[in-house]
Amino acid sequence: MSQTARASTAPGKQMLSEQVYAHLRDAIMRGDHAPGSPLKPQDLAKEQGVSLAVVREALVRVVGDGLADRLPNRGFAVPSFSDRRWQEIAEARRTVEPVVLRMSVERGDVEWEARVRAAHHRLVRTPAYAPEEGEHYTAAWAEAHRVFHRTLLEGCGNHALLETFDRLWTASELARRWSARRTPGRDGVEEHRALEEAALARDADTAAAVLAQHLTLTAAALTGDPAPA
Repeated sequence: MSQTARASTAPGKQMLSEQVYAHLRDAIMRGDHAPGSPLKPQDLAKEQGVSLAVVREALVRVVGDGLADRLPNRGFAVPSFSDRRWQEIAEARRTVEPVVLRMSVERGDVEWEARVRAAHHRLVRTPAYAPEEGEHYTAAWAEAHRVFHRTLLEGCGNHALLETFDRLWTASELARRWSARRTPGRDGVEEHRALEEAALARDADTAAAVLAQHLTLTAAALTGDPAPA
């Protein structure tokens, strides 16, 4: 194949890989694949009408997101629902995120403050539950929740730390969706308000402590058997 032909096909393959990756990522997050179930490249390639190479590339990316495991001599699989696994992710978040929030409070500018206020306003105004979704959070609230937490940290200005947050968030979000239970007596609205107030007051100690407690309570909810899809 000539260099011109290779150049013309590369973008098409990249687009296919992106589409398969997005489809697989969404399917796992929706619960289409049960915890611990195998992700067979041949089956996925047939389902999506693409080559094995495209599927394998997408699977490697999903593994990088923490949404699949690569098992020696056994291919790929959705993570098993293990309390230990999610508690380790929670421990990583409690170790990393309060430190990054401190940096964000110390470094964030006026534009960061405005983004934090806007993200919190959106979170408060977005319904967390809908009758048709039962105990599951709405997709709109889940996204507003992610944006608020990420915006709090963006003032740090460190892209490597923010990428670490993105990966840990995705992995813990999968666990949260599987558990899908409300925590009795927990006031998430107040927790988020306290986070916003401490961050915008430039009180790094309080902000870090509030976030650590918030993450501890979240970890406590991510235990037990996965909820039915």
